Amino acid sequence: MENLECIFCQREYPLDIFNPFCPECHEPLLCPSPKKKRKFSLEKTSSLEKYLDFLPLSKINPNLSLGEGDTPLLKLNRFMENFNLPPVFIKNETVNPIACFKDRGTAVAVQKAVSLGIKRIGTVSTGNMASSTAAYGAKAGLETFVLLKEDISPDKLLAISMYNPVLVKVEGDYGELFYESFSLGRKHNIYFMNSVDPFRIEGYKVTGFEIFLQLGNRIPRYIFAPMSSGGHLIGLMRAFLDLKKEGFIQYLPTFVGVQAHGCSPLAQAYASGKSKVKRIKIAKTIAQSISNPDPPGGNILLKLIQENNGRILDVSDKEILEAQKMLAELEGIFCEPASSTVLAGLLKLSGKLKLRADDLIVLVITGSGLKAMNVLEPSRINVREATISSLERTISSILE
Repeated sequence: MENLECIFCQREYPLDIFNPFCPECHEPLLCPSPKKKRKFSLEKTSSLEKYLDFLPLSKINPNLSLGEGDTPLLKLNRFMENFNLPPVFIKNETVNPIACFKDRGTAVAVQKAVSLGIKRIGTVSTGNMASSTAAYGAKAGLETFVLLKEDISPDKLLAISMYNPVLVKVEGDYGELFYESFSLGRKHNIYFMNSVDPFRIEGYKVTGFEIFLQLGNRIPRYIFAPMSSGGHLIGLMRAFLDLKKEGFIQYLPTFVGVQAHGCSPLAQAYASGKSKVKRIKIAKTIAQSISNPDPPGGNILLKLIQENNGRILDVSDKEILEAQKMLAELEGIFCEPASSTVLAGLLKLSGKLKLRADDLIVLVITGSGLKAMNVLEPSRINVREATISSLERTISSILE
């Protein structure tokens, strides 16, 4: 019988795919580490097969993959030079199949669903996770249910609908909908692989393993990641905890979680030294992908950050947009505002970090800027006009 564990009360419970919460603590349950010795299988071709020993799967079905993982780690040379920083790298998750990090978690959760004989999957989302779940559900031939906010934008709705899931707009509190989905899932045999699903979190570990190997088995001094529900950074931290447990490393990177100031319940709890996250009443930020006023994995993430000397901070919408523009202009990477929080966070902290010349810094970019075109201001675009006959004069005047 497969078990899940609660890191608060240290108890294990039999896997219940329809209720991934501790009956006592009411916190999300996680997959326990196996007692066997684990190793990488780098001779394998797929990202999941390479790290199978570290995943809660007995085997990988290659027919369920969309080619997720093995994303590039890019050095930000011009940015480093401009700000006199030690080596800074971008882990570019925008090149995953659905242009975001969510594919990592969905890939593992769908592998698990198929291995358990589940025929229906679902999620509560209005953006990246909805598209990712719908895409992998289509690939696996599973009936997929996506529960949406009633005010979802038409472009996001159209993108999700291309995979032909069952779409339901739901009026009411979004946080309440998250928990209600699990009751509906049990009643109708729908596996809702929501943001803090234990198998989804396990998928995010693979990003951490790749960072370690791409740096030549070196440990980053800092890893910056955006935060919303908490699941993504929980997965990244657990990857390095696994590496430490297996003797690959002796110490952890300093993990820095970044939120938007207009929706920063985790940053507020961290700043005040609290052990629990308090829901905020009003969320207002351009970084919609991480605008979560009541993060379901918040308490777990806060515990891991506090126990492992991590940090949490927030950045303003102005800082987010400036970082987004800077990353595109200096390094050719166009990310959504939720992702540019990490660059904004590094700039905000850089003067306080006492960085050494050999420190390695990794910024995890989670989603493509094409997913949030609505935040761009057309008035900022400098477009010159010319006819064919006047084009040479126009170019000459620009060069002069």
